[in-house]
Parts: sequence; C-alpha cells; structure tokens
Amino acid sequence: MLKKIVLILTAALFMPFAVAQDLDYGEGEFTANFDIDSAHTTDGTNYKISATGEAGPYGRVWLSYEFTDKLGLGDSGEFTGFAWTQNGEQFATATLQGVYRREGTVFKMYSLDMVSDGVINIVSGEADFVAKTMTFKVSQLK
Repeated sequence: MLKKIVLILTAALFMPFAVAQDLDYGEGEFTANFDIDSAHTTDGTNYKISATGEAGPYGRVWLSYEFTDKLGLGDSGEFTGFAWTQNGEQFATATLQGVYRREGTVFKMYSLDMVSDGVINIVSGEADFVAKTMTFKVSQLK
C-alpha cells in the first residue's frame, strides 16, 4: 500500500513536467527601448501609461498600457495595452497583454503581443518609473 501511495505522489509531482510545453522564442530577437511619456491614475489602484521608442524591425512605436491588480496582490498584477508602429511607409498595430511583478524600484513585465500582421511576440523586460524607461527583449513566437 505504501508503494502505491509513493508511486501516485511521484506521478502527481512529475506529470505537469511531462506534459508541459516550452515557449519557442524563435529567431530575430531584438531589444526595444522606450521612454515613458506620461503616467496617471484615476482611482489609486489602476495606472495608465504611454511610452514611445524604437523596437527593432517595427521602427518607431507608440505604446499605451493599463496596469491593474485584480487579485489584490499589491506588488503584482496584470496589464493590457495597445501599440501603433511606423517604419518608413510600413504601419502595424498590436494588442498587448501580460503580467507584472514589482521587484524593488522596477516592474518586471511578461507579455504575449498579437501584431496586425499575424505575428505573436513574446516579450519580457522591465519598466523603471523613476528613470522613465522601459526595456524589453522581444522575439517572434514560433
């Protein structure tokens, strides 16, 4: 009976690893750097920001985010946003959605972004509201 319990517990512990799938970051990784242009709140809980910067093949990018904490965790939550880009005569838009966690003075951000050309980007980086900067590593999901 003890062997059966140990076998069941072992299977329960390792089963998530057996069926988990890794995210494939793909080729063409680039860094995106932004300056935070404005930030505000209307209720002391949700925060909205806008930022502009350069994002590799997308050229000039304008971002807007809304940060929320729907679970009331205090130092982490979720965000949604929208991006508009121009690179020469090429234009694109994107929806942005992810999670954040505050680590000291910076906010670590993780996002999956859908671009108007059908590309899905994996994004990780940080926002530093004191320095007014956002820096991301971006790669197309394969």
